[in-house]
Amino acid sequence: MKKVKYDVIGYWSEMKLEIVRKYAAEYSKIMNKQAVFKKHLYIDAFAGAGQHISKATGEFVPGSPLNALLIQPPFSEFHLIDLDGTRAAELRRVVGQRTDVLIHQGENSVLLKEVFPLCRYNDYHRALCLLDPYALNVDWKVIETAGKMRSLEIFYSFMIMDANMNVLWRDPAKVAADQLARMDKVCGDRSWRDAACEKKPGLFEVMEEKADNEAVAEAFRTRLKRIAGFKYVPTPVPMRNEQGAVIYYLFFASQNEAGERIVKAIFNKYRARGVKSWR
Repeated sequence: MKKVKYDVIGYWSEMKLEIVRKYAAEYSKIMNKQAVFKKHLYIDAFAGAGQHISKATGEFVPGSPLNALLIQPPFSEFHLIDLDGTRAAELRRVVGQRTDVLIHQGENSVLLKEVFPLCRYNDYHRALCLLDPYALNVDWKVIETAGKMRSLEIFYSFMIMDANMNVLWRDPAKVAADQLARMDKVCGDRSWRDAACEKKPGLFEVMEEKADNEAVAEAFRTRLKRIAGFKYVPTPVPMRNEQGAVIYYLFFASQNEAGERIVKAIFNKYRARGVKSWR
């Protein structure tokens, strides 16, 4: 069997883990008090091996699955997913004999075919889903399905650095067709081009200029509300590396005003943090 390769994560990833952990704890507390709900599930679509190595300390730090498993009162079920078979096997080893945890190997289709059907609104089931990919590879169908179901809340890492490196170029004519298709799949259609390029009058014709990251993030936030159907989508938190560059935007989307209120309070504690203030 292949040796498990643990991700080495920077301070921004540790900050994201803390944000998700804090909200998941509040979410489970609220769900456990609501007798009308029969189950509340925790879903981690890119669960990894369960733990990471801190870039700052070189020590192991628990990942989002292990953080979720320790929350009290607990979730009814945990669905942990990873495409890599070695990581999925490590998750099974770490989880042990817990019958409330199900490990799935796969990607977008696993969510749509196996996991989301367990979270139907009319069954009085609810779920918190973490979509934390390594790149732009979450199919928009997953996000839109989650919104239309009305029973799921999501955290989603929109990988703006990947988009800037491979798609959002100053000369869009030079972008490879497969990269354009990848962005289309993530956003649902080609409408992202309108947000990514600002049209300004030139001397002889209208010129296109690359828009800033905030414009792209705001367009995606609008799409989460208008197209996916989430009622509450607060302004996302930009996650920055040691050089201050935004790697991704952490979005939260929900049908519940209470969820938005809690997340806004958590987000606001971290929004202005820099590298020096984290440790």
